[in-house]
Amino acid sequence: MSAPLRVLIVDDERLARERLKDLLAEAGDMQLVGECRNGNEAIAAIDAERPDLVLLDVQMPGPDGFGVLRALPPESPPAVIFVTAHRDFAVQAFEANALDYLLKPFDRERFRQSLARARDRRRAVASPLDTELLARLEALTRRPPHEPERYVTRLVARVGWRMRFLQVEDIDYLTAEGNYVSVQVGKQSHLTRETLSALEAKLDPKQFLRAHRSFIVRLDRIEEVEPLPPGEYVFVLRDGTRLTSGRSYRAQVQRALELPT
Repeated sequence: MSAPLRVLIVDDERLARERLKDLLAEAGDMQLVGECRNGNEAIAAIDAERPDLVLLDVQMPGPDGFGVLRALPPESPPAVIFVTAHRDFAVQAFEANALDYLLKPFDRERFRQSLARARDRRRAVASPLDTELLARLEALTRRPPHEPERYVTRLVARVGWRMRFLQVEDIDYLTAEGNYVSVQVGKQSHLTRETLSALEAKLDPKQFLRAHRSFIVRLDRIEEVEPLPPGEYVFVLRDGTRLTSGRSYRAQVQRALELPT
């Protein structure tokens, strides 16, 4: 049997915290590791306890729920389920990669559904079998040693429980997402379990440009370049996407695009 999920409750209302504790107690695979009344307590508790899951209110004293998330280091963040009486923050919550958005008042079954998502996430992210499978699939994207070209022609991304091969020639750009990288292919984005620097080493620099610490862009997708005064550039891609380069990447951008210095 796997270890229980370690859960932290963050809500400034005592009655709300009590109800969440009662509902958690009904789940045999959940372990409450603490409860917090405000954003500052939450940041300290997450740092100290390293919970697997945080049941997080949005509006509360100190940093709000989103402020709590922004204060956390990007390495191995906990799963988050927002629990709030305010429906206006749902889109922002999912943009922050929240597992779920529980709108008060919610019933017992709705809460169970949220916990099921947390269980699914742990199986998808932490399963040794899943990790081994992903590693094997990623190995398939590497060229055999006897081939002279060292750059990959496809990447492996997760789509739910499945693994999908992404052809490098279809990629528009890649952006860092904590310990993952979001790979943009047309209107779809896919997560791959690698750092941006690791992927940069795998991609042909004649085709891809690292123009910021947070993104890599495919050169033939750039349609326009707008220079900015501090040494940055705005790339306008074929689909209208706008990406702004970092100042420290100015020389690389100028060389790759043959821009005047």
